[in-house]
Amino acid sequence: MQKTEQISKKFLEQYESQNEIRKYASETAGFGINYLLRNDYARVYLSVVDSYLRTVPARPLRLLEFGCGGGMNIIRLVSLLEKNGFPVDYAYGADFSPRMVQTALQEAKASLSPALAEKLSFYVARNELLLDDLAASRATPSENLVSSFDLIVGVNTFRYCHRLGKGPACAAEIYRLLRPGGVCINIDMNNGFPAFRSRFRDAVRDPAETYIPTLEEYASPFETAGFEIITKKHFCWIPHSAGKALTLCCRLTSPLLNLVARSHAMRSLVVSRKPT
Repeated sequence: MQKTEQISKKFLEQYESQNEIRKYASETAGFGINYLLRNDYARVYLSVVDSYLRTVPARPLRLLEFGCGGGMNIIRLVSLLEKNGFPVDYAYGADFSPRMVQTALQEAKASLSPALAEKLSFYVARNELLLDDLAASRATPSENLVSSFDLIVGVNTFRYCHRLGKGPACAAEIYRLLRPGGVCINIDMNNGFPAFRSRFRDAVRDPAETYIPTLEEYASPFETAGFEIITKKHFCWIPHSAGKALTLCCRLTSPLLNLVARSHAMRSLVVSRKPT
């Protein structure tokens, strides 16, 4: 327990630093992540919503992003859904770093129209205690948030849960927060991508700080929590930190790489659905 707390403290110190915050703000983040949020990730989100969450007449969606960082993803997601005819009732972003949450609030005000920004709120909450932390931040009983979300998204955050042994707890919290039929989309690093692996690094550093889960390890906590796994695959060849030239190069080579080496793509994607 003490070791886990020490690692959690180290992660918090890292993500409270100005250097780290710059990676998660739209103006200073890499060109690659901005491209992905408009394209590869956007296609995943729209496909899931169209296939599993579309209603006639359209019912406004309730969204949550866990581990939202500086808010880039949930901000773009709200705009994307509204633009494509999927109205949003409200959206929450949650992160364990107070400075990230403050950055996200500023990003939302600067990036969205007042009407859309009003639908988006950010809270300090840990992934493994999402329900209770969100309830405490909102000063509302936990029961009010049970089964209240249609779509929950996590990007580049679940691997930290795995490293701390909190993956099952996080998946169980997401299960409680989703309504029956609700969907969770989890996107994170693929341990099969060569640049994410280093025998030297892994030999000299604590695995709890560096370990990247397998696709099965990303999916397993959701299966244990009672989810139906809809999609489980590797995809995407564009680094978040890529500049314009590298992004273009990766775009052009992606079709070929998908044919010959999809299992080594950069990202793992797990889409889970809470049974109706």
